[in-house]
Order: sequence, then C-alpha cells, then structure tokens
Amino acid sequence: MSEANANLVYVCDQWEIDLGRRELRSRGIPVPLGGRAFEVVTVLVQSKSELVTKDDLMDRVWPGATVGEGTIHVHISAVRKALGADRGLLKTASGRGYRLLGNWTPQQREAAAPPVYSVTRAPGSPPPNNFPPVITRLVGRATACQFVRDLVSAYRVVTLTGPGGIGKTSLAIKSVRYLLPNFEDGGWLVELGSLSDPGLVPSTVASTLGLKVTGEISAESVARTIGGRHLLLVLDNCEHVIDAAANLAETLTRLCPRTTIVATSREVLRIDGETVYRVPPLDVPAPGQAAPDYIMQYGAVELFVTRTKALNAGFTPTAEDLASIAAICRHLDGMPLAIELAAASVAALGIAQVSAGLRDRFALLTRGRRTALPRHRTLRATLDWSHELLPDSERRLLRRLAVFAGGFTVDAAAAVMTDTGFDAPAVLDGIANLVAKSWVALDKLGGDARWTLLETISAYALEKLAESGESDDAQKRHAAYFRELFAQPTSGSSLSEEDVARRVREIDNVRAVLDWSFSPAGDQAIGIYLTAAYVPVWRYLSLMSECRERCERALLGLEQKEAANTRLRMQLQIALAAAIFITMGPPEQARILLSEAVETAEALNDFNALAAALSTLLGLYLLPGEYAKARTVADRIERIAQRIDDSASLLAVHRELGATLLFTGRPHEARQYLERIVRSPAEPADRYSVIHNNSNDRAVTRAMLARALWMQGLTDQALNEARLSLDELQDADHQLQVCPILYHGICRIATMTGDVDTADREIARLIEVAKNLNAPLWETAGRFLKGKLLVERGAFAEGLRVLRDAFETGGRIWRLSYPEFKSTLALALAGTGRLEEAFVDLDDAMAAEREDGYGWFAPELLRIRGEVLLRQAADQSTLAAEECFEQAAQLAREQGALFWELRIALSLARLRISQGRHNEARATLASVYDRFTEGFATVDMQAARALLEKLP
Repeated sequence: MSEANANLVYVCDQWEIDLGRRELRSRGIPVPLGGRAFEVVTVLVQSKSELVTKDDLMDRVWPGATVGEGTIHVHISAVRKALGADRGLLKTASGRGYRLLGNWTPQQREAAAPPVYSVTRAPGSPPPNNFPPVITRLVGRATACQFVRDLVSAYRVVTLTGPGGIGKTSLAIKSVRYLLPNFEDGGWLVELGSLSDPGLVPSTVASTLGLKVTGEISAESVARTIGGRHLLLVLDNCEHVIDAAANLAETLTRLCPRTTIVATSREVLRIDGETVYRVPPLDVPAPGQAAPDYIMQYGAVELFVTRTKALNAGFTPTAEDLASIAAICRHLDGMPLAIELAAASVAALGIAQVSAGLRDRFALLTRGRRTALPRHRTLRATLDWSHELLPDSERRLLRRLAVFAGGFTVDAAAAVMTDTGFDAPAVLDGIANLVAKSWVALDKLGGDARWTLLETISAYALEKLAESGESDDAQKRHAAYFRELFAQPTSGSSLSEEDVARRVREIDNVRAVLDWSFSPAGDQAIGIYLTAAYVPVWRYLSLMSECRERCERALLGLEQKEAANTRLRMQLQIALAAAIFITMGPPEQARILLSEAVETAEALNDFNALAAALSTLLGLYLLPGEYAKARTVADRIERIAQRIDDSASLLAVHRELGATLLFTGRPHEARQYLERIVRSPAEPADRYSVIHNNSNDRAVTRAMLARALWMQGLTDQALNEARLSLDELQDADHQLQVCPILYHGICRIATMTGDVDTADREIARLIEVAKNLNAPLWETAGRFLKGKLLVERGAFAEGLRVLRDAFETGGRIWRLSYPEFKSTLALALAGTGRLEEAFVDLDDAMAAEREDGYGWFAPELLRIRGEVLLRQAADQSTLAAEECFEQAAQLAREQGALFWELRIALSLARLRISQGRHNEARATLASVYDRFTEGFATVDMQAARALLEKLP
C-alpha cells in the first residue's frame, strides 16, 4: 500500500472506510469485519460506484487463488451485515457483479495510521466462547480497543490494569471479541470476582474451559491439560486472588505455548512475559471549550449523554447543559463507572444539582493536596458523592445487600433487613430505585427475579457496612436465611429437581456463609448445619473435593462441642466417607467414619441413614474385591430393607444386594434381584433419593444386569442391557453417575465380547468424564479397563504401561477389583516375556482372592495362571496348568458362569491339542459350546467354532 493510500479515509455520511487502519467505522465506532471482507470493501469504494465484476473482484481480492461463487457470497453477506440498516449501499447486479453506492469522499489523514494486526475470520461457525452478548455499545474506546488488540496479537500475557470502575473488563471483552477467529479453540472469560479462596482459581479455570484434569486440580495440572490448545483466556478481576492468578498465568505461559492470556486487575501480575496496559480514562474536553460540537467529540461526554438518554428518552442537552456535563466529566477524571452513576443521578435530579454536589465533594477531597488524586481515590470520591445522594433507607439497603455473593432475591434481601422495619414490598421498591441509579444490576440469567452488585460497588458497600457497625448482624441474618432456606430434609425425604436447582444457584452465597460461619466472628452451628444440608448439591454438581473439604471442617467444628448433634455428625460422616471414596482419599478413614455412622444410625433407629451408610460401606468393599466383608454388609442391608419407608432408597438397597451377589460369583441370583428392579415402575424424574441423590439408579441397575447376563453366557442380551443403560441416562444430570454405568456396563461387556471399537470409545468416554469431574476413582478405573482391553487385544507392552500407571496413581491404595487387574498385569508381563514378575503378581492376586473370598473373577484368575504356567514349557508346569484349568472349570460351573466356562474350555482344549489328545479337546470344548444359545459372533465363540472345525 502506498503512503498516500495508507493515510486515505473514505467518508460517506456516518460511514468511514479507513484504508490505513483497515477499519469500517460507523459514527467513529469500528464495525467488525474480516480481513478479506474489508478488501472487498476497499476494491468497491475505490471503483467509485462503478460495477465490479465477479471475475475482477476475485482477481483483486484473491489473486492467484481459485475461488467459487459461494466464497464471494459469504464475503458480500459479511459486508452487508456490517452495514446494518444501510446494507442497501451494496448493490448486486444479478449474474454480473457488485457496486458500492453513495458519495464516498476521500480524505487524507494528517498523521500516518498506526500499524494494525489484521484479523481474518474463518468461514463457518465462530470459535467457541462464553463471552457475554453485546447489549450496550462501548462508548469512547475505539482507539483503546485497537491498541489492546495489537498488544494481544503481539504478546502472550497482557494485563489491563487501573482503578475499579475504569472499565477494564468491558474493554478487555470488547477488544478480544474481534480476535476470536484467530483462536481455533475459542476464547473464554473466567470470572474470579466471586471467589474468596485463592485456591479455587485453578478449578474455576478448569470448570470454565470444561477441562478434564487428572488428579488434584492445580495450576500445573490445568496447564498440562490445556497443553497445545490454541485459545484465548480472559482472567477477570484478579486483584483479590493476585498471587494465585499470577502463578496460574505464569504456569500457562510456560507450559501452554498456544494460549494467550488477558488479565484484568487493579494490580499487575508481575510475571515474566507480561506486558501491561494501563487503561486510561475517557477523553474529556479541556476547560474553556464551550462549543457543543467540540464537546460532543469526547468519549466521556458521549457516554454521559448516552446513558442519561437511556434512563430518560426525552433528554436533549442544551449548550449550557453540555458545558456542565463537560465539567462533571472532568471532575470525574473520565472514569466510566463514575460517569454512569452521575448520569443516573442526572436522570432523576437534573444536571444543576448533580454538578453542584459533585463540585463540592471534590473540593472537600482535594483540599490541601498538591497533586491530582490517585485514580483509586477518584472512584471512591465519586461513589461517596453518589452515595450521599441516596436517602437513608436506600443507603441502609445497599450496604446490607453487600453481604450477598453471586446475587440475591427479594426474599433474601428482605431477610437481611428484618430489623429495619422493611417488609418485602418496601425492599423490592428500594431495589428498583437502586437499579435505576446504577447501584444494583438485574441478573438476566435464569427465570426468577434476581439482582447483583457490581464488584466495585459491592466492595464499597461492604466498607459502608463495616463503618455502620451492622456487619456482624447482617452476616448473621445472611447466614440464618440460607440455613432456613436449605433446611435439611429428614433421612426419609427427598429433594425435587426444583429444590436442587435452587440450591445450585446459591452456591456462592453458601460458600460465603460457610466461610463466615467458621471464621472467628462466625457461628459454627450454622456452618455445620448448612454443610450437611448442602451435601446433595455438591454430589449433584460432582464437586466431591469441595464436599470433602467442607464436611471435614464441619466435623471438626462438631468435635469442639460438648453436646454435638449426633444426627448431624452421622450425616456428615456418611457424606465425607462417600467423598473420600470418589476422591481416593484414605480408605481406612472412610471405613472408620462409616462404622461410627452405622452405630449412630442404629442408636437412632434411622433405617434410611443406616442403609445409606451401609450402602457406601458396601461400595468400599465391593470395588476392591473384598467380598467376604461385602457379604457381611449386604446381609445387614437385606435385614433392614423392608423397614425403609422411602421407595427410591429401597430400590437402591435392592440394587446393592444384586451387585453383591454379582461380585461374589452368584450371577443367577443377582440377575433375579436386578431384573426385579428394572421391571418396577420408574421413580419420577424429579426424585432424588436421600441415599444416592441421583436420577440414574435404573441405568446403573441395567449395567449390573448386563454383567450378570454376560457371565451366564447371554452375551447378546448383555449387550442390549448395556446399551439400554446408556439410553436411560438423564442427559447431563448428575454426571458422576455416568462413570459407574460405563464401568460396570458397556465398557466391560464390549471388551469381553471382542467389540473393540465400542470398548475403546466408551472407555475413553469414561476416562474423559471422570477427568472432567475430578473423580480420580473412576478415572483410575477407566485406565485399568483401558489396560485390560489392550491386553485382550494382545498389545501387551502398551497394556503393561497403562496398567502400571493406573496402579501408581491410586490403584494400590484402593485396590480396585484387585485380583482382576493384578492378574491382567501378570498376563501383560508374561506376554512380554517377564515370567518371574508375572508369577509374583499372580501370587499377589491369588492371595487377595483367597483372603477376600472367591468372587466373580476367581475362575478367570485360575485360567490366567494356567496360561502363564504353560509359557514355562516344562512338564511340571504343564501339570500345574492343567490343574488350574480344572479348578477354574469346577468353580465356573458352581457359579453358573458359562462365559468363564467357555474361556477355560478353550484353554484346556488348546492344551489337549498340544498333547495330541484331540478327542478329549473336542469333547471338552463341544460340551460347553453346545450349551450356548446366543452370542455366536463374539470373539471367544468364533474362536471355539474355528477350533472345533479344525479338530477331527
């Protein structure tokens, strides 16, 4: 581009086409337009309303490239969309080309345009993002936006800093929104303002991005999960968690080469690679300049007038008004939030009163100072002045509202005002007034009426609350309100879907109440009670790490009291044990907690709580394969089953009994239990059992039933039930429950029947869901299944690596299905020629099986041992292997596990063939094969058929 063209701007009415800046502007505001689309506009405007043919347009915009008409249409549509109401300026000559109408006058810019980084929009759908929709126009920030875009294009970490109210967040979002096409993995706004605990910064980022982080969530684990993704991350409101935010940003910069970070904070991050942009105030007119046209050119004045008109459509400023507005903007140092608050007051009080009050306030605050006020003091002065314009009743309401985190309803607001004589209608009227004066914002998310305070206003109001001496009382009322709102149901009751949704929305308030309750000035009794009441929500949201931490703290508070509430202690112990289970904490701690909870439930004759405790304890025994202990617990559950008065909980108990029978090698009896549950009427979708708090019990039951059918050799029916279990999942509800459904159902059935593609896909899904929910128990389980699938496919070396990793990341502590996965590890070792190590692991697996009582996997464990023995190629080993096969076959027959019988018969038949005993091989294999009625396409059945066909 020539120097002349670089300074050329085409102007037509409100529109400008700036060739140097590559901007299309409407009334001075840049309009989003892709790079290629801008080149189309450039060609058309330089053609001076003459027709530009399609061929000419292609040659000039896409020189040397082959471009179809569809591509041209996409870019022409983009230009028309940018022109908005003036889209008629772009005229189509059907079948020929295009022309840009209007009187476009070229003008030379006085100074050269600064360099601009071009943004090219990708065709099709925009990259994913969670940026809020554009509701109001960002006034007076065109130059700042462009500069921020340039910085973001040039640096990895850009921090927008400045005092509260300067408009950091709005500027950041406005600037980077145009850059989204450059980031194929999207742009994500991470709001940190509601966090009180810096330790939650990594988990908040992970949740916003939908990451599946392995193990404990930390800055490094989040960074490693992001890896090479090409994304833009906006960390908003970092100042109160500055160290954690800086650590996260530095870690991401180091480990994520394609991640760009934009931070907004009152304090810079102070990390390597950071470039800082100090957000300036809006431009204000110089003193003595009274010309209306001159004054209206400044962003501060434009913002003031725009916001006042939004509150008063009839507002039309006179020349005198504009002079006063200019003075107000100067006194406010061009601070956007201060200007908006002032504009709100003007709409109600008029310019003269606002101007007079503001001048007096600043005269008081600057008296005796030699220099201008620091920017953080300027906003305080503006807020102080605006605050004094409020009547006493609204000031009191505002400071009381500051105790809410994450928003409030009118009932909640009324609850913290009960000592003031305000009833709900008076509070609602006060909120409406505060909304009109820009102190309170309407929360437009969700259906119920709900409001929030902006971060800066909330902090200011909290200071006023402290100064008033009402802070302790307001926090107590805030805590008491949520304690009563979430009054804990009795053990026999359930939560509706609406109950759960209401509790979910108040999670920030609940966190604030709990933080206060366990502080020196707080009320631990409220915190303890609310923790127990909120457990179903943490489970529903799969926030088991947070549930664990909160329950541990609540139990510590109970232990410090002499007259502890035994029922609360019991409920917290059950919840904590379940959370320890999912997060793979100390198993012994979970068992101790449950043992104590069982004793308490028995003493209270609370059969629902007793069933919940025993059910959790049963899971702690079943999953590792401690079948003897599991049978003892199951017997106790069975004895109390008929005494439970909650139908959903009763079905859950029956499912646990069926699972116990299944795992202990009694598939026929297990099938009877499980089929009875599947045939029973479904519970309503909005029922949340106090035992399990989820709506997917039937899906879990079907997954268990699939395993029972598979063991009995009914593999077609097993696959059908496994698929039905997936069909019954309740969309995104209680995603944690997806894990056991996948683990017990389709992942196992597909693996054992040889459906490799399905097994691979669903095991990957299990691992992904578990990582996303920070559920290390199920992630480890998924990795064990992945290793087993690899071994089944003969990929011994890779399977060995995966299995060892699974054992190292928690499998040794919780011993998930220990005999099964330990023997699979041995088979992988044997497959790689490491027989001595294989026998060590087999001995370990056999010892665990004998100690815990022979379970469902015992026949296969014996078969695997026989197969490994045969690899030693010694007569003694052959005899020992034969003995293992015979023991395995006997045990499989006793269990009624026809599938194991087939595998064992295959191993024994192959041994007989190697010994030249073909008749015995045929008899052994045929006697089992002939008992099958379905599943002839499975890998083992096909292998058996092929072997029988080869035998004489």
